Amino acid sequence: MSAVIEARGLTKRYGDTVAVDGLDLEIGRGEVFGLLGPNGAGKTTTILMLLGLTEPTEGTVRVLGLDPARDPLAVKRRVGYLPDAVGFYEGLSGRENLRYTARLNRMDPTEAEERIDVLLERVGLADAADRPAGTYSRGMLQRLGIADALVKDPEVLILDEPTAAIDPEGVSEMLGLIRTLATEQGVTQLISSHHLQQVQEVCDRVAIFVSGRIIAAGTTHELALAGTGPERLELRIDGDREDLVRALEGVDGVEEIRRGRRPGSWEVVLERAATGDAVRALVTGGVEVLELRRASEELDEIYHRYFQEVNADVG
Repeated sequence: MSAVIEARGLTKRYGDTVAVDGLDLEIGRGEVFGLLGPNGAGKTTTILMLLGLTEPTEGTVRVLGLDPARDPLAVKRRVGYLPDAVGFYEGLSGRENLRYTARLNRMDPTEAEERIDVLLERVGLADAADRPAGTYSRGMLQRLGIADALVKDPEVLILDEPTAAIDPEGVSEMLGLIRTLATEQGVTQLISSHHLQQVQEVCDRVAIFVSGRIIAAGTTHELALAGTGPERLELRIDGDREDLVRALEGVDGVEEIRRGRRPGSWEVVLERAATGDAVRALVTGGVEVLELRRASEELDEIYHRYFQEVNADVG
């Protein structure tokens, strides 16, 4: 993949406060990249530098080969952006707000109308399209914000908390839209979010962002393998804990067998090097495994482990 977003040593200071600290970032074409971190970690400041809305103190950034600080208008023409707090003209309908955006981007009126109809249907606002935006709920405004970011058919889409205030069904639809944009249209997407499960569902890679720095980046599998803690296998079996104990009693490195977090599941805590031996022992021991997964590859587990390690270093 060629890099669509690339930053090297990107730094932003406000007086003595370092909001972003020497950030290196590379996002490939068509990739869905998740930026994870607590509030105040520097995610939004990073996004503003990518869009040319604030200038970096140090370092370089390129978006589609362009320098956002020197050519922000060219970047904005090719990049769609959904901020964490969307705002529209309340007296205009949802459709009229999108028309206004289309005019700002100098789109052909006929082409714009066709695209607006498609987008309103896609985000589930077709029935409310001609109601004033001031009557929309927060979730509806978020949906309209997605449509607004897509009006100009961008090559890159930057989404800051895209599922905020959306109901569960709407979240599922939104995640499906994000994946479709990547797989069918090749839209590169950067998603800033604290919803770990949602990010794991749609993102190709993730970066864990703490105190202005990316402390780890990669696929969830790569991040899990980089850990130093024990492996955790979560499984459902046709049997009980005694069957697991019996099958695994001869395997060196098994530390604990306990109830899993999911109903009807068990969790085996073991040394990473013992994983293969444990799986083979289950098979040869006649344990019927109905489901098996690496619990240590869940993004919430990975995120909290890295976050705790950083806090321990600071302390």
